[in-house]
Amino acid sequence: MRCTFGGRSIVPDVAVIRWQQIEFEENGEPVDDVLIAPNWTIEILSPDQSSNRVTSNILHCLKYGCQLGWLIDPDDRSVLVFQPHQQPEFCHKKDSLPVLDGVDLKLTVEQVFGWLKMKAE
Repeated sequence: MRCTFGGRSIVPDVAVIRWQQIEFEENGEPVDDVLIAPNWTIEILSPDQSSNRVTSNILHCLKYGCQLGWLIDPDDRSVLVFQPHQQPEFCHKKDSLPVLDGVDLKLTVEQVFGWLKMKAE
């Protein structure tokens, strides 16, 4: 989903927008152009991506109203958590991950990376 705000467009790997902020067409489908920052942006670092560029996208979101950003690094199996007006927090292994307020979900870093496994244990 492309989100355009603050003079830039970003395409996060995952964008979470609260239901009441989603605009719909007359036919009931969501509009194609999202003109607000997502409430929660999740980026998964790819081998060919610049971590600074991806971090810049998360910081741009936070500047324009995003409440939570995750930068997931598959190489070291960690998540860097960004929240407004706070230092980033490095999370790994059994660390609990913050989620968007109002979302009833409890996750650890291990659980997130467990979703990526292709075979049942």
